This record gives sequence, C-alpha cells and structure tokens, in this order.
Amino acid sequence: MPTLQKTIVTTLIAGALLAPFATQAQSKTRKLPFVQQEWSKDYRPFRIAGNLYYVGTYDLACYLIATPKGHILINTGLEESVPLIRKHVQALGFKFEDIKILLATHAHYDHVAGIAAIKKATGAKFMIQEKDAKAMTDGGASDYALGSHGATFEPVEPDQLLKNGEIIKLGTMQVKLLHHPGHTPGASSFSFTVRDEKRAYKVLIANMPSILDETRLSGMPGYPEVGKDYAKTLATMKNEQFDIWLSSHASQFSLHEKHKPTDPYRPEAFFDKAGYDKSLAGLKKRYDEKLKQK
Repeated sequence: MPTLQKTIVTTLIAGALLAPFATQAQSKTRKLPFVQQEWSKDYRPFRIAGNLYYVGTYDLACYLIATPKGHILINTGLEESVPLIRKHVQALGFKFEDIKILLATHAHYDHVAGIAAIKKATGAKFMIQEKDAKAMTDGGASDYALGSHGATFEPVEPDQLLKNGEIIKLGTMQVKLLHHPGHTPGASSFSFTVRDEKRAYKVLIANMPSILDETRLSGMPGYPEVGKDYAKTLATMKNEQFDIWLSSHASQFSLHEKHKPTDPYRPEAFFDKAGYDKSLAGLKKRYDEKLKQK
C-alpha cells in the first residue's frame, strides 16, 4: 500500500467509528454503534515524560498527569475499561482516588464513556470545552454525526465549562486547552510542560481532526459550521509547537512503533514533528476530497 494511502487509512480508522468494525457491544441499555477490539485490549502503563503517564488501553489513549496535589486524567476510554484504568494508575504507584480533575479531548463514547464511573469513584471535577457540554449531558444523543444511535454513554453534568486558551490548574501544573473543533463542536487539544531530572518537555495531546463518514462538510443539521471549523482547525494545528505529541488514539501517533511494553523510560521516542505533519497532511487531503462531495 502506498505510504500516503496507508497514512490516510490509518488516521481514518484511528479517528474511530468507520466501517467495517470488529464487534458490537452493549453498555447497560445503550448499544454502542461501533467497537474495535483494540479499544478494550490491555496495554502496560508507562511513564511518557516527567510526570506524564500512559494509562489507557491498546488503542484508546488515556493520560495521567501526576502531581503532589492530586492527578489529572485525560480521557477514559469505554465504560468497561474503568477497572483497567484503575489498575494501571495503581500499578504506577499512584492512588486512583487521588484523581482530582477529569478532562476529555472530545465527547465521543470511546473517550468519555468512563467519565461517570470515575467521577463517582473519585469525586473528581469534570471539565470540558463548552461546545461539547450538551453532548455530555445527554450521553451523546445530540451528537451531530452519531446522535442517530441515541445515548451511547452515561450522561455527565460538567463541573466546569472551558473556553479556548483556558488554563486548568492543579498545584503548580498548568494545562492549556486548545479548541480544535470539527470532529465534535468542542473537540480540543491540550498543551502543557512536564519535567524530569534532565530537562523540560512541551507536550501536545492533539485531537487529530479526523472526519467521520457521516459528516457532510457543507453543514449538518446539528452543526451547520462543521466544514468551516474543520478548515480552521487544520490550519491552526499546523502551527502548534511541541517537543512531544500524543493523541486520543494510540494508532494516531504510532505508539506501538515508538514504544514497546518492555522499553525503558525514553521521552525522546515521542519526538516526532515529521509524523505529526504527515498525519495532518493526510487529514487535509481527506478534507479536500470530502469537500467535493455533495
């Protein structure tokens, strides 16, 4: 398969929710429209850089930012993965109950279905970009592309709504929200700095702007400006600065090529500006092709 074609296929699959899909699953009375086996498959947690850790599954990326004042968890994966995340946090030597803040890159069930359970277990505050608040409160039923499937996760009332550029603070840790809409109206990336004994690392957890098959860039009933938002996000993300970039899906930033479960601590493995640029170029090509469709 040619390199560019392979890149596009990879990013579309990683963007989640394109057919064919491996299995269908049901969470209580909510039937999930699409599920992939890699979303629930276990993966050994590890230290990425400084006080940043990977605690997600094989493909659904979840990140723990550990601080003396408690911890920030970004994304939760599926509801069934909550026990796995708890196990991962504890395996790294931290207390699950010390999670104080819950964040999410966007309000799709493969990244937020565990929010309700973790919030109940820890008492953590849940914060999300304001334009994804409605989808969180109705379990995704109002999602412009996936809402036809009904609620796909347990509804959660956010404790705080975030705007572009807002800083989330916990102790001395500061995490900046970057609003990158399109995939959802409130889709966001996170930028912050972590440090180890050697140096500081600027990290970008990028919400890569993949486009679902259901999306019409000319406008959707629940999201008329979707095409314009994608264009703005693709242009904006080209200019983001970082040392390390990660994303909502492990496959989006080639985690399994950069890190093996037995590898030692090596932040440099995630220095990959070329990979980031290539991925964005593939998504821009997908956008241009999709734009031609009626």
